[in-house]
Amino acid sequence: MGFFTTTYNIFCIKIITKLLGRIYFYDPLLKEPGRLPQFVNNIVNGVALTGTFCGQLYFGWLGDRIGRKKAYEMTLIIIFFCALFSGLPFGSPGSIIAILCFFRFWLGVALGGTYPLCATIMSEYANRKTRGAFLSGLFTMQGFGIIFSGLFPMVLSKIFLIYYDAKPFYQDPAHSTQSQGDILWRIVLMVGALPAAITYFWLRKMPETPRYTAVIKPDPRYDAARNAVSDMRRVLKIHVHEDPDEEHKISKFKAVNSYPLLSNPFFEHHGIHLIGAMCSWSLLDLAFYSQNLTQKDLFPRMGLTKNPTKVNAIQEVYQQSRAMFIAAFLGTFPGYLCTVFLIDKLGRLAIQLMGFLMMSAFMLLMGVKYDYIRDQNPAQFAVLYSLTFFFANFGPNSTTFIVSAELFPMRMRCLCHGLSAAAGKLGAIVGTSVVQTYTLKQGYDRTKHSLMVLAFTNMLGFCCTFLVTGTKGLSLEELSGEDGGENEIEVNAPLMTNMGTDGSESEDS
Repeated sequence: MGFFTTTYNIFCIKIITKLLGRIYFYDPLLKEPGRLPQFVNNIVNGVALTGTFCGQLYFGWLGDRIGRKKAYEMTLIIIFFCALFSGLPFGSPGSIIAILCFFRFWLGVALGGTYPLCATIMSEYANRKTRGAFLSGLFTMQGFGIIFSGLFPMVLSKIFLIYYDAKPFYQDPAHSTQSQGDILWRIVLMVGALPAAITYFWLRKMPETPRYTAVIKPDPRYDAARNAVSDMRRVLKIHVHEDPDEEHKISKFKAVNSYPLLSNPFFEHHGIHLIGAMCSWSLLDLAFYSQNLTQKDLFPRMGLTKNPTKVNAIQEVYQQSRAMFIAAFLGTFPGYLCTVFLIDKLGRLAIQLMGFLMMSAFMLLMGVKYDYIRDQNPAQFAVLYSLTFFFANFGPNSTTFIVSAELFPMRMRCLCHGLSAAAGKLGAIVGTSVVQTYTLKQGYDRTKHSLMVLAFTNMLGFCCTFLVTGTKGLSLEELSGEDGGENEIEVNAPLMTNMGTDGSESEDS
């Protein structure tokens, strides 16, 4: 639910930016619907991503310092209030945009924190055999969030149109923007606070991860191992046997894992992995967030949207949200589901390599044939667009998130995941601001060239994948080297190994 909250709040802004332009930046002299100046549009769309970048770094560090649960609670509180306040700015158009961007930035900071915290919590609770499915199931909530960020504004705008319809812009420019649109965009933003509140309520009933409880920050009032065992039993509903020699094993575990992030031992063991994770995620997000540059040509040709002058303001919101919902439901969501069912069979790296390769092929094909598919074969255009999104999600968009939660030592797992995710957000910021701004000028040639360049960046991501090791069927301690070079150090067996429901160790997959 927390990752659903994150995705909805990030993507819902795309639906309302055109409405904001119609309401606050309409100029009768231009004889066209109002729209946000390009600089303002980039800030409104990108400020949350900038905040997300900062939050991934800060809360990644904080999750290792004070605990995953406490840090996650902080992010949910910030998300709740900032989502509410994002819908409450009033005053002049400039003041409204400034206040909106202020709260969207801090909302982004908290949203960024959910990436390393959710991933780490899930990875530290899961066993080695089904950890991939658990983590990809968590990431599938991103798909639900994208779908809902189209579905909810679509339903809401349709209701508004029933009661507050208006003539299209070309028939009545002055009255084509309904005053009720000022209420609609506020509701769309403020509803993002609801899932944050629900998630916070659930999180309060959940203990800190047993690994963190036993090893990183044990409560001095209690026996660390027994406390972790109790938490494991309560959350996962499995039988866990205790080991009388547990404290000695924990001490041994700590002794071989005391080096800091900025140290030679870390770079010897994990430096290449961290570079590979960061580069793969950055190149993926550059392409993933830039794919929207084709929407302005695809959606009208598929009959999903009309020219802005032929609809009123709320109709435009309805059409944009409907197009986003259909694209997410048909092209995006199936990829997440395939990852859930196949990741523990095929492995992370195989899926990531396949995804990068297929994305590159389809983007290159769209770039080479762009004039033809845009003007003469929109169905083929839609298929290529959907397949690109499908293999992004049944590929590196899922696996970069998952692998970054598995490879690194427990005491810096949140931070390393945050570093990888922040590198991804740098790519997203470039994709949403630089690439899409570039393609707005000089027509279709720039879109074609951009698609070809993005196909090349996907191949770079394909190459960077080889810097990351496979994680299928291995415990977190084997992957991070925290077993001290042994096959495994069993710190309270289920905490550090894959356990079956009867408490016996399961076979590696």
